[in-house]
Amino acid sequence: MTNASFTSFRNGIMTGLVDLDTAVFKVAVVAGYTFNAAHVFLSEVIAASGIVNGTAATLTTPTVVAGVFDADDVTITTVSSANPHSLIVYQASAVTGGADVASSAQRLCWFFDTGGNLPIVPGAGTLTITWPNTSGKIYKVG
Repeated sequence: MTNASFTSFRNGIMTGLVDLDTAVFKVAVVAGYTFNAAHVFLSEVIAASGIVNGTAATLTTPTVVAGVFDADDVTITTVSSANPHSLIVYQASAVTGGADVASSAQRLCWFFDTGGNLPIVPGAGTLTITWPNTSGKIYKVG
């Protein structure tokens, strides 16, 4: 597999169900999940045997500039695991921001399993996720 965005995320950008500079986005370290572009919500990842390792981290200081989405690097506390893990970014809140909604309403955005230090095999403790500083940052539209 390679890094990809979920179909519902791309549709959500066009229909207003996703707002990259207003909603709250989180990244989770996930094991045992095979990417499926048709999945819409985080609950579908879990139903497909995806296991979230640790607590998801909120993307802070999100920016959208010239069609490029970026945020600060994040740290996640994980538990030890011998399994390879990928990263999933999802919209945790309503489109207008605020508190987290149920996992059955948390819209999937991106799946990352390729790149520097991916896949991840976490040990117990903290894991720092450093987003690319290249022109595409976390996500580039177009």
